[in-house]
Amino acid sequence: MYKKLLSITFLAFTIILFAQNLEFKVPNYNEIKKHIEDKKSEFYYPDLLSKLKKNDTLLTKDQYKHLYFGYIFQKEYNPYHRGKSDEKLSKYYRGEFEKNEFPEVINTLKESLEEFPLDLRSLNFLSYLYHLNGSEDMAKTTSLIFQGLFEAILSSGDGNKCETAFHVISVSHEYVLLNMFDLKSISQSFNGKCDFLQFEKDKYRVPGIYFNVEKLQEKNINLLR
Repeated sequence: MYKKLLSITFLAFTIILFAQNLEFKVPNYNEIKKHIEDKKSEFYYPDLLSKLKKNDTLLTKDQYKHLYFGYIFQKEYNPYHRGKSDEKLSKYYRGEFEKNEFPEVINTLKESLEEFPLDLRSLNFLSYLYHLNGSEDMAKTTSLIFQGLFEAILSSGDGNKCETAFHVISVSHEYVLLNMFDLKSISQSFNGKCDFLQFEKDKYRVPGIYFNVEKLQEKNINLLR
């Protein structure tokens, strides 16, 4: 069984980024929407999504930002997406599979990404599975895509307060960020604009991390109407 797939070893495999060393800028959603709807723009969303699905490793940082934050304007965007393979994937994420099942797990992850192409957990896991299965080229390609999307989140804030929170399009991405830095939260609270994931007192250099989920909440309210 592979019960420790999300261990420090796993974290070391994918490039670790340190948010405090990156410049950040709050996403301008109006500008992003304008760009991704312009057919003459390099950020035209159907073209960007097509490149992502074709494993294009030449996407720029700005293109990744438009891919990530522009997804909220797509009709298929669901902030609380539940995929057809979620139950099976939960078992795989717990490491409940054998080596001879690698091809099946990889195919399930790829099917899940067809439903939600920006599922960071699936991308990260798929990259690692490719590595374990000896497909190093695909492991590197998938890892680069994960890195590009992950860096888009890190470029949106520093997480120190609600005003400079990391912007995410899925609550699950909050926990991907924590996992990538091997952080553990003890509680979650919401102030109407930001989620705050609190850490055990004095365990880390900061008391917790803020995530801006304002757009996520707006979309969810619209879906419930």
